[in-house]
Amino acid sequence: MTKRAIDHLVYAVSNLEEAVLELEEVLGVKAVLGGHHPTQGTKNALIKLQGSYYLELLATDDTNTLIAPPRWMGVDMLTKNQITRWSLRADHCLATDSTLVRAYDNAMGTVAGGSRKTTDGTLLKWELVLPLPSPEVEVVPFMIDWSTSEKHPSQMLPETDCKLVKLYATHPNPEPYEQLFEQLGIRDFVITKDKDVRLKAIIKSPKGLIEL
Repeated sequence: MTKRAIDHLVYAVSNLEEAVLELEEVLGVKAVLGGHHPTQGTKNALIKLQGSYYLELLATDDTNTLIAPPRWMGVDMLTKNQITRWSLRADHCLATDSTLVRAYDNAMGTVAGGSRKTTDGTLLKWELVLPLPSPEVEVVPFMIDWSTSEKHPSQMLPETDCKLVKLYATHPNPEPYEQLFEQLGIRDFVITKDKDVRLKAIIKSPKGLIEL
């Protein structure tokens, strides 16, 4: 299997508006407000990371009272603003991805669809291997298929001079991930042994090399 492409990184935050301003100070780039996820109770803002990658700032949508916590991607477990999830481009292979992930953890692997309208009225649609509400940080990526969408989110974002240089993880026990990552076609993803579970990204930005 060839190396899989990263779709986006999820940077979960406690307050979306404050995080947009904080990251503008850190990276020198202002995130573009995205929209709301009505079926998940979250909202987002996006930063293009060159090519088709992007960084998604994700927060709970307190105006949505229909979706009770815990909500997806660890947003209700946050101890600090941080990357809690990462996503692979599915390219029409969600069924295979789902089977592999479910074999690793039976709680994972559910395929679901979603959509949201952008501020200009464009309909974004996707299918994905649904990320769970917990843990706070999940090393296993989720997979997403945009093939039915009018556009990919990255196509609607301004260029930023930001580039993803490296994505890696830390975990107390990295070994169990090796076989799954091999099956998923993930190459050159390093999981360093450490007491904390973290996803870390090094980004080249107008403010220099920044690690989130």
